Parts: sequence; C-alpha cells; structure tokens
Amino acid sequence: MLLVPLSERQLASFVDKHAWQVPFDTGPRHVAGPGDARHVTHGLAAAGWNTASDPLGPEIELRSPDLRHILQFEPQSATGAWWRLQATPSDDGPGWYAEFGELAPAEILAAVTDSLVTAPPPPPDPWIPVTSAGWNRESESTARSPDSMCRIVQRQLSQFEDRPSWHIETSEPGHGEFSGPRIWHAYFDELAPTHLVSSFLTALVDPSPLQRGMYERTGHHSAVQKPSALRPQEVIDAHTERVNSLRARSRSAHQQQANTTAPPTKTNSTRPAVRR
Repeated sequence: MLLVPLSERQLASFVDKHAWQVPFDTGPRHVAGPGDARHVTHGLAAAGWNTASDPLGPEIELRSPDLRHILQFEPQSATGAWWRLQATPSDDGPGWYAEFGELAPAEILAAVTDSLVTAPPPPPDPWIPVTSAGWNRESESTARSPDSMCRIVQRQLSQFEDRPSWHIETSEPGHGEFSGPRIWHAYFDELAPTHLVSSFLTALVDPSPLQRGMYERTGHHSAVQKPSALRPQEVIDAHTERVNSLRARSRSAHQQQANTTAPPTKTNSTRPAVRR
C-alpha cells in the first residue's frame, strides 16, 4: 500500500479547475450531475486514507488507516456502480457494503465518507430529513421527490430481519406508477451503519443547490441552472476549509485513540538496597 497524503499539488489542481469556472446553482440535487470526484477523494486523503491502486491507472482504491474500510472508484465498471464502499468484519462491527452510480453527485457521496471518518453521534430516524424536506411519503418504507424522479425505498430481506437495506434511484420521468430508464442509483445493505444512510439522505434532500460549471454534465436536462451568488474563490475556499477540518479532526481522533490504547507507564517498584 502506498501512503500518499493529500499534497499541495493535488489541492492546486483542484484550484486550477475551479478558479476559472463560473459556478452555477444547479438543482434539484438528484439531477445535478456527478460534479468533481475530488470532493470525495480529497476528504478521505486528508483523513489519512491511503491509495492501494496504480497511480497511472483509471481506477482509484483508497483504504482507511486501519485497513477495515475500502473505497473503490471504477469509471469503467459495466455494472453502473462506479463507486463501491465497504467494510470488512471486525471487533468494531460487522462487514457492510454500499454502492453509487455514475451520475450520483460527489457532494452527496462525500457526506457519507465525511460521516465515516468523523464518527458523529447516533443520528435520528433517517426518514426525518426526507419528510422535513417535503418529499412525498408513498408508504412507511418509500418516498419520492417532488418531481417524482428520485425514489427512496427501504426493504427488509424478510419479516424476521430487523434491519432493512436502502435503495435510492433517480430515473427518467415515466408513465403512471412506472419510472423511466434509470439515471443513477445508490444502495446500502442491511448492515450499513444507520448514520451513513442518514447522512446520504440528508444531503440528497437538501434544497440548497450544488455548484456546477456552465458546460459540466448534469444528470438530466430538467436540472435548473442559474448564475450563483458564489464567486469561484468561495467555492475553492469552502473545499479547502472542509479538507483542513477533516485533517484536523482525523489527527485529533487518532491522537485520542493512541492515548487510550497506550500501555501504562511502568514504575520502578523495586526498593533501593539498604546500605549497611
């Protein structure tokens, strides 16, 4: 495994792109398009994740410092799951798996990976932000966006399973109850931590727009774009501040863990010899 911390050169590359790109407010989020994948990869690198892939290859694989979590980005995937996030079983919890399609907005995926590396407190019911955002609850286990293009489904494997899996799909408008061709999807298996699902759904239903360049790819022609009040430098500053915050919080967490697991200092309990 190659340790490659986030470098100034990598941040400069992000700056070079966005300094000359006039931002456009783009929404709703589920059709805003993929955006810049570095929202995800820079955040993980700042948190100490290492690359395990060929630097010159088309695929990216990042692993957490404890080697338990793996993120794979495979833009040549034939399955449509360009992003795959998984955890191996350990004493800290069971193994789990999540995947995200090509046109899933990077900022929404970054909300998941940020929550993974910062370990926030247990969240409330993941449906709360969905309902609060005004999405249509079709049943106790489903919801649909106001434009009906994005659907959230909570599925239980059987009546004997307590934990459900989560399926999110953005599709072309269909006819009646049927959706058109899929645009992108996301999936969390039944063992995925609830706080990661909650972070994803909170970012997904957030009514605030995402920033995209004038000619950047969107998820669908129905995406609404208008010139943003943000200047390019403000977009860059927000990315830099987030990366620096993740780096600082990760270092603090690692230091706290090191202090917790450090062996106790040995004390010399041998009494000095008595001089006669």
